[in-house]
Amino acid sequence: MEISRIDHFVITVSDLERTCDFYSRVLGMTVRHEKNRPTSLHFGEQKINVHQKGKEFKPRSHIPTVGSADFCLITDVPMAETIAHIEAEGVKIEEGPVPRTGAVGRISSIYFRDPDLNLIEVANYL
Repeated sequence: MEISRIDHFVITVSDLERTCDFYSRVLGMTVRHEKNRPTSLHFGEQKINVHQKGKEFKPRSHIPTVGSADFCLITDVPMAETIAHIEAEGVKIEEGPVPRTGAVGRISSIYFRDPDLNLIEVANYL
């Protein structure tokens, strides 16, 4: 067997609407609400499923925890524009831009947190 890419992952949140607002406004993701399915945040060919704490869909992680996510998202938008947008949305950048290594090469990254304090890394490939 060989894995080719990530399709989606799940985050558990304290406030579904606040999370959807943040990810759509700050990161430009499209929010989808489907009956009897988790709310999802779409970007590129991927998505993040969003579970409200205490109302998780099954199957679920062993211990669904708010604020435990830490992930990297890639953008083609120049880093200066990305930083300006994030700061204009009132989000504090905790670190960066700093050099890192992504899945297929060198990246320049910034780090900030969503409303549940999940750590989000946004990067450009160099």
